[in-house]
Amino acid sequence: MAKVEHRQYYSNILSKNINLEITGHWGHPILMFPSSGGQYTQNTDFGLVDSVMPFVEEGRIKLYNVETIDMMSFYDDNMNSEIKIHNYELYMQFLKDELIPYIQQECNTHRIATAGVSFGGFHASNTAFRFPDVVSHLFAMSAAFDIRNMTPLSDDMRIYFNCPNEYMQNEEGWKFHHMNIVLGTSEWDICLDKNKHMSGILNAKGIAHWYDEKNGRNTIGPCGK
Repeated sequence: MAKVEHRQYYSNILSKNINLEITGHWGHPILMFPSSGGQYTQNTDFGLVDSVMPFVEEGRIKLYNVETIDMMSFYDDNMNSEIKIHNYELYMQFLKDELIPYIQQECNTHRIATAGVSFGGFHASNTAFRFPDVVSHLFAMSAAFDIRNMTPLSDDMRIYFNCPNEYMQNEEGWKFHHMNIVLGTSEWDICLDKNKHMSGILNAKGIAHWYDEKNGRNTIGPCGK
């Protein structure tokens, strides 16, 4: 039986506690994000954690499900775009400067994996693409790669730097050659075109990845070099 622990990590950057659900005793750490405004336990509640439980129980991976601040940023319809992106940038600083180092130390590793579904896939991919030196794997399932529709009427450059479909077009491909990237989608996915577009950007940059499109009986992949 896998060990499950709930912790509160106090962030000095955010000036608040952030909830964590940690599953497993040892293994390569995977930082997992819930989808749009979901609770930090969402990936467990919806069965995603159970789908990889054999790897957890074998000590191959250790899961860190983290709370987001979606409802204090992009999903607060009464908040203006500048405040949304300001708050989200603080969250990204929290990940980079507080939580990821905490996980690195606890798991005695330099690089971690990130994973998420839907808007959780946005968080996972944005974290991986912005901080590639500390990310070994990215699993983005039915992911979004753009926050423009959530930050209207603003030309704040911080929005650009949180839209992977924009800034990755100007990145240097070599920075990501160590990373194992999976983009998962299907013919019924409302984010299908977004994932095809992201795959095309990675291909243009020579960044190897697996583009996995479920199509009835067929799976399309891998993509990249």
